[in-house]
Amino acid sequence: MSEKKNSLPKAAFFWSGGKDSAYCLQKVLQEKKYEVVYLITTLSLQYKRITMHGVKEELLEKQAEKIGIPLLKFFLSEGANNEYEEKMNEVLNQLKKEGIETVVFGDIFLEDLREYRQNQLKETGIKAVFPLWKMDTTFLVNDFINQGFESVTCCVSDAFLDESFVGEKINTAFLQRLPKQVDACGENGEFHSFCTSAPYFSEKIEIKVGEKLYKPLSIKTNSDCDLPSENQVKGFWFAELELV
Repeated sequence: MSEKKNSLPKAAFFWSGGKDSAYCLQKVLQEKKYEVVYLITTLSLQYKRITMHGVKEELLEKQAEKIGIPLLKFFLSEGANNEYEEKMNEVLNQLKKEGIETVVFGDIFLEDLREYRQNQLKETGIKAVFPLWKMDTTFLVNDFINQGFESVTCCVSDAFLDESFVGEKINTAFLQRLPKQVDACGENGEFHSFCTSAPYFSEKIEIKVGEKLYKPLSIKTNSDCDLPSENQVKGFWFAELELV
């Protein structure tokens, strides 16, 4: 069994900590086309939190521990595109030196983001793979729930959702509450999540939802977060998630 695993081409997985990443990783593990050797995550250097999601680094590390795959973290001081691209190229060059020629992304239907990722990877000769591409998002999130994954919203955009949607479990009741214009997976940046349980986690991550904070839009974005135009978004609601 181990010989078969070692014969698979190595890949790194772009891990956000949310439901789409968690679902996508399961698909990759089940298909057994690659050996996933790293989970790559972008964090804020100042706050030590996952960019856009606002989730603390210690929660991210707990996910990696339960999954059993090492983290490869890179930190952004400002989050501007040029800084992101510079740091990402450093990571890609490291992967290339280690013989890793594939990076997996959980994007679903954002064409410009897919093209951006492919163009950036093209310079290093590393291939971008999108296992969830063009999947129906309503099917995806319902299958996520039915398979026993668990996730909590950690950030919502006030262009689409109010405070009541942040810090909530993503379940059937949550989906039924979503306005019609909101994508079932939040693929347009409507909401982000933190996965606490997956079939491949060694055990569930126990968390509690603390204070809810509102932050006006005053950030520079990078390719990890596709937001609606700034004239629509005034800010974001964040839930402070804590380990129990």
